[in-house]
Amino acid sequence: MRDPVPSEVTLAARSSGMEFLLTDEAPLLSVGGVSRYLKSLLAGDPYLVRLWVSGEVSSCQRNRNGHLFLTLTDPETGDVLKGVVWQGQTSRLSFWPEVGQQVLALGQLGIYSGGSHYRLVIWQLLPAGEGLLALRFQQLKARLSAEGLFDNQRPLPVHPQCIAVVSSPHAAGWGDIRRTLNQRYPGLRVLFSPAQVQGEAAPESIVRAIRRVEQDGRAEVLLLARGGGASEDLACFNDERVVRAIAECRIPVVTGIGHQRDETLADYAADYAAHTPTAAAERIVPDLGELQRQGSQLRQKLIERTRQALEKAQQRLQQAQHHLVYVHPERLLQQAQERLTQRQHRLLQAVRHRLRQHQQHQQALQDRLQALDPEAILKRGYALVRDEEGSLIRTHRLPPQTRLMIQLASGSLWVRVEESHEPPQT
Repeated sequence: MRDPVPSEVTLAARSSGMEFLLTDEAPLLSVGGVSRYLKSLLAGDPYLVRLWVSGEVSSCQRNRNGHLFLTLTDPETGDVLKGVVWQGQTSRLSFWPEVGQQVLALGQLGIYSGGSHYRLVIWQLLPAGEGLLALRFQQLKARLSAEGLFDNQRPLPVHPQCIAVVSSPHAAGWGDIRRTLNQRYPGLRVLFSPAQVQGEAAPESIVRAIRRVEQDGRAEVLLLARGGGASEDLACFNDERVVRAIAECRIPVVTGIGHQRDETLADYAADYAAHTPTAAAERIVPDLGELQRQGSQLRQKLIERTRQALEKAQQRLQQAQHHLVYVHPERLLQQAQERLTQRQHRLLQAVRHRLRQHQQHQQALQDRLQALDPEAILKRGYALVRDEEGSLIRTHRLPPQTRLMIQLASGSLWVRVEESHEPPQT
């Protein structure tokens, strides 16, 4: 039974006994229009513009133009997805895929109108398993780097007196560190903060060990160490909690994790990253034997430079002695004596001149003093008038019968005021 057909626009055609209907409710598109519409849908889907796809490579072929065509298969469902790596992108692939290999493909989903199928335009390929871990590693690394957690570059103390080591007490790296420190820098105080450095509980254990060192406050530098192992054994050093604890530590942190080839996010957050625990210990403390050798070399250089300076001084002395022979010491001595005699004569004249000046000045002062002497004034016929209390009288306005004493050059008189007169007008 057919659905009812709207009557607005109905076109019927009969062919081979079948009826075909074209109505205005269904869009009419060309084949190209269908392809363009599907492309616009895929291009507008943020989930499909950039995505990672995991699958097994069931076919892999490179054509003569340099493009790489892949077929990815889901081993569980059997679904397939065509993929292509354009020629300009093949040189940027991290590895070359092979049939039967599990991979992670980064790309954009699109429509291939020439074959009427969708396919993945691939930008990068990674091997599955380790590739997935590497992808997560890079993503976390980029995020923490953007936060500035990898900017630590604090200088390490040149001659530390106390350091702290965070590691497992059962790790071989801890034994290597102790031997290295004892050989290179005997007498160093080492604080050991034990931690689990492998397994699910390791990140939290490492963070607690770092916090213990900070709370103790004695260590000048912290060494975080673990020996080599598989990549999954070192996963705890890529944990965000461990990275943040290292970056936020108040003292410089040195890492010695794994072997030469190993790289962890803890190394990026540390102030210095060594390839092995032994190398980390060597970086923290100087070699006492090497310091002694350097001291010996410096002592030899000092002796040599002192000898050279002494030789130069002896050469200058010999030159001075040779020059002295041609200078005639007796003549120099005679000239010096003549200069001394002249200076003595000039000094004696200056002293005599200064003495005469002082004598003249002294005589002038004596003459002025004599001129101001009251006794001398009285001898010239003047007198001093005082009241009964001995105060000098400076005015003529005195009441009658006032007793006064008149001091003369020789003796004194007592008088009484009869009357006083105004001074004559001039």
